[in-house]
Amino acid sequence: MRRPEILIAAVLALVAPAMFPAGAPGAARMTLEESIREALSRNVSVHSAAEGTRAAESRRKEAFTGFLPRFSTSYSYTHLNEPPHMTIPSLGEVTTGTRENYLWSVEMRQPLFAGGGILANYQISRLEADISRREETATVQDTIRDVTVAYFTILKTEKIRDVALQSVEQLKSHRNVARNFFTVGLIPKNDLLTAEVQLANGAQNLLRAENDVDLAKAQLNTVMRRDVNEPVDIEDMLSYEPYSKDLSECLKTAMENRPEITALALRTEAAKTGVTLARSEYFPNLNLVGNYSKFGEGPDLAGTPFRDTENWYVMAVASWNFWEWGRTRYRVGASLSREIQSADALTGFKDRIALEVKNAYLSMREAEKRISVTRTAIGQAEENFRINQERYREHIATSTDVIDAQTLLARARADYFGAISDYRIAIARLERAMGISSAPGVRN
Repeated sequence: MRRPEILIAAVLALVAPAMFPAGAPGAARMTLEESIREALSRNVSVHSAAEGTRAAESRRKEAFTGFLPRFSTSYSYTHLNEPPHMTIPSLGEVTTGTRENYLWSVEMRQPLFAGGGILANYQISRLEADISRREETATVQDTIRDVTVAYFTILKTEKIRDVALQSVEQLKSHRNVARNFFTVGLIPKNDLLTAEVQLANGAQNLLRAENDVDLAKAQLNTVMRRDVNEPVDIEDMLSYEPYSKDLSECLKTAMENRPEITALALRTEAAKTGVTLARSEYFPNLNLVGNYSKFGEGPDLAGTPFRDTENWYVMAVASWNFWEWGRTRYRVGASLSREIQSADALTGFKDRIALEVKNAYLSMREAEKRISVTRTAIGQAEENFRINQERYREHIATSTDVIDAQTLLARARADYFGAISDYRIAIARLERAMGISSAPGVRN
């Protein structure tokens, strides 16, 4: 065998197992929806975001306990070097206590007023829990977009590989015709060499196309958190479906549904509540305190001749830090600045979202226009290739004419499949930019 034939045989040996997998007959191919569900169940980013939501919800519940009374208990033992005593002029030295002292007490403390600090702290925690849920939604949408892009990239590379394989078959057929013509002396050897070189180039293009397929499948496996070398067999859904929304609708949808915008709006509200929390330190704290205690000179707390066994009291306690060298004022000032920063961040993010949506929308429309153009180009290229083949067989066209026509046909077919896949990928990115997902069975 000659070198071009050896190369072609080697390439086909590598490509054939991937194009015709030896799986079980009738094995179901993985759909886009199945791929998304598997990715959402296994992706570490989604899992981490869900844990963040649970943590924020726990912090909200923790903050709510600030409204409730607190209970504490203590048990103590005190040994004195000598019994307490005092001197009375008429009686002399009189013992007033015991050397061994045991005390057990239970205390309840109920906040009555804290300047609005407890309520503000709870509201901030509740907003942070809502923010975490929006961030989890954004992570889910990111994963859906990544799976969709990887899915259609596989379909794109597989179609281009099929085009490359078809191109090799056409070039091989042309080389055979050229060899027959050369054998009978109808063409010079240079024409035959040109056909063989082009066939070898086609085989190399096929090998590169197969590598692109393998890389695209590895990317999908990575997003789905599977082994990077695990076989991938997906359902072909590379088709054109018109997109009905115009740019203004897409922008409006993005501003209403994008979870990051909602999260930033909640952060602004939380920063505003943080100002209230800081200002609460201007006010005194008022607590209701109840205490019950038992005393004794033994561990059984049976009392002593000098002190009652049981004692209880209820009191109201007010405390106020009225001078801390401007500490509260500075804290309020910092909170006000954070509120302004959050509002600015929200405004800037909305501008970036508008640009992202427009960019994705224009990319989608561009790919959509390329579909119709390349579809027409395929028909023209097929006719051009057929005519040049016929002219070559009639000896009124050169081998170069046939090869050029075949190259144009392969490019037209690759451009068509590239346009459809780019269109579907652009839609996936546009939907992510709008904060929605068209995948059934998944949340937005």
